[in-house]
Amino acid sequence: MTDFAFRALPWNVVFGIGAVERLPAEMDALGLDRALVLCTPGSQARGRLIAKQLGDRAAGLFADARMHVPSTVLDEASRRARDLGAKSTVSIGGGSTTGLGKALAAREGLDNVAIPTTYSGSEMTDIWGVTESGRKVTSRDARVVPTLTIYDPNLTVSLSARMSASSGLNALAQAVVNVAADKPSPIASALAVEGIRALAKALPRVVTEPNDLEARSEALYGACIAAGALGVGSTGLHHRLCHTLGGTFGTPHAETHAILLPHSVAYNATALPAGTQKVADALGVADAPAGIYELAKQLGAPTALRQLGVGEGDLDRVAEIVARPSAPVRPPAPIDRVRTLLQNAFEGLPPQRV
Repeated sequence: MTDFAFRALPWNVVFGIGAVERLPAEMDALGLDRALVLCTPGSQARGRLIAKQLGDRAAGLFADARMHVPSTVLDEASRRARDLGAKSTVSIGGGSTTGLGKALAAREGLDNVAIPTTYSGSEMTDIWGVTESGRKVTSRDARVVPTLTIYDPNLTVSLSARMSASSGLNALAQAVVNVAADKPSPIASALAVEGIRALAKALPRVVTEPNDLEARSEALYGACIAAGALGVGSTGLHHRLCHTLGGTFGTPHAETHAILLPHSVAYNATALPAGTQKVADALGVADAPAGIYELAKQLGAPTALRQLGVGEGDLDRVAEIVARPSAPVRPPAPIDRVRTLLQNAFEGLPPQRV
């Protein structure tokens, strides 16, 4: 018998080629103004264009969003928002920028508008986090879900093949963990399966034909609903590993997801055989962990933690943090098995059931 509880998130999505041109009208419809535009240092030109497009709706530009939302950056952005009298934010970029907008929503109560330019999917979840003293702390709060999210495939065309691959696999992870999950939500799983299918179909075309807007649209759609599955679903060992490596060792978020995902799925395969097979079916392969690993290789994504600057001597510490009994995950994660998973991922080996 089916037995579950479900609560939707307050999503408000505008999707389509050229959709970014609707930003001023959509903000007016929502009564949003005095927007602090957020971007990374490398995206200042794009941030200035958004501020120009907003006209007198913009309060200013903060161009120092950083990966994993360091607490010092959040403090600086909060001061800037208060000094400028900002009432909202508009984040243009990937998960780093969206993450800052969500953190400002939590701390300052600012409405946030997200305009994703990668496939990270952060904009569709209620998960937000801040990194301080080498530790990333995450929370869930529906108030950080963007008041408006605008998806425009045109904005992803300039994304490099490597970043397209890594952020696409990051999106895939959001879906996979809600199919191969302990007690999965049927609604989250339905979104997740569709996201897996869309991403598996689109990402190889995105990498080989980066100007193919149809492929870009399909990948962005897949990322949207895959992250939507995470937003109304759950996390587990995979996300614990990624947040530990990112917060403690500063590894890039998307690449960390890309490397660890096949190993995380292999780790849980014995405990979650039905969900793991559903992932394989959605991918169109016989074996889910091997299929994800081969997809990563096909896309040219990194496949070994050592490629990200992680040292072999760091793996013991990661395993200890992840396997702490004070914060258990389901299925359970004994430290010796986690350490074996990390060793395989460090070396870039094909995934193994450990």
